[in-house]
Amino acid sequence: MRITRIETFLVPPRWLLCRVETDDGIVGWGEPVVEGRAETVRAAVGELSDLLLGEDPTPIEHHWQRLTKAAFYRGGPVLSSAVAGLDQALWDIAGKRLGVPVHQLLGGPVRDRVRVYGWVGGDDPAELADAVSARVESGLTAVKMNASGVMGRSATVREIDEIVDRLAQVRDVLGPDRDVAVDFHGRFNAATARRVLPLLEPLRPMFAEEPLLPEYGHLLPDIVRCSPVPIATGERLYGRTDFLPALQAGIAVAQPDLSHAGGISEVRRIASLAETFDAVLAPHCPLGPIALAASLQVAFATPNFLIQEQSIGIHYNKDAELLDYVVDTGVFAFPDGNIHRTDAPGLGVEVDEDAVRRADRVGHRWRPPVWSHEDGSFAEW
Repeated sequence: MRITRIETFLVPPRWLLCRVETDDGIVGWGEPVVEGRAETVRAAVGELSDLLLGEDPTPIEHHWQRLTKAAFYRGGPVLSSAVAGLDQALWDIAGKRLGVPVHQLLGGPVRDRVRVYGWVGGDDPAELADAVSARVESGLTAVKMNASGVMGRSATVREIDEIVDRLAQVRDVLGPDRDVAVDFHGRFNAATARRVLPLLEPLRPMFAEEPLLPEYGHLLPDIVRCSPVPIATGERLYGRTDFLPALQAGIAVAQPDLSHAGGISEVRRIASLAETFDAVLAPHCPLGPIALAASLQVAFATPNFLIQEQSIGIHYNKDAELLDYVVDTGVFAFPDGNIHRTDAPGLGVEVDEDAVRRADRVGHRWRPPVWSHEDGSFAEW
């Protein structure tokens, strides 16, 4: 069996999918994308494809090592994301070739269902309670919200009070039997994070995500020490060496993204590394169907797994929805707040290839919002 063709598809709302075809007709799918930089990653996939075309897809680890180490310049979001999508596709091919789901190839399942959460925003307090109620009605038992909207790096008294009030609104809707996570998005400086985190503890958030920008990771130990709320981070970390200092700092939740952090191969290793620090895995995934399918396969086989993010109904999905690109949408159903394990081969999802090709003809030019304060100064995204 040899790889004969590698294609990429730029599909709305903001995703990039890749298709890896073999000479015996088996096709694997992956999702290599950096949100807002999809065309850049597409070019990187094209360059890396030279290392795969004509090769046997079976030795996945060999390919991963070659894709990540066969050049002088390595790593970073673009290259790691390009490798991630190709890696997902190779695992998909391996599972389909053997007629088993990827989680079986990872050592077999350790659970029969994966708890998932959905996004409710949080920038607009007026819409927050209704958004949470809608998520609960959809079956979810956990949500994630922004800690704040656009704000200065150093919060005012009013801004701090508003952060606590927003979380209190959500807790009132959820009650004591459901969970909420709070995403800081690195919008605060370290001093503000130290002030805010203890104030959130009475409302019992499941975790506080990215209290600092990743470039200030050297300050994480101090944040962890001052915080009674479990600290999570990792969506902007791209490999084991990036995660090691965060884990050494004492984070409780590692959040690698299967489409950014080197794919299934590397996230599996990140999960094992996290386990040695008594940390749990909660993969980041505000993306499309292949990224979610790959995340689920890892979750089914990972002992120290906590919860899975998914993007069905997220506010970014304006021109298309995750379910638009799959044949059987039931594989992503969560009537009880969990996605249940199936034995479908590969990544466990059948891509609607016609829909993908039609969408690629439309494409997208999604870009992240550029925010500024009233004085014109740049605001953190």
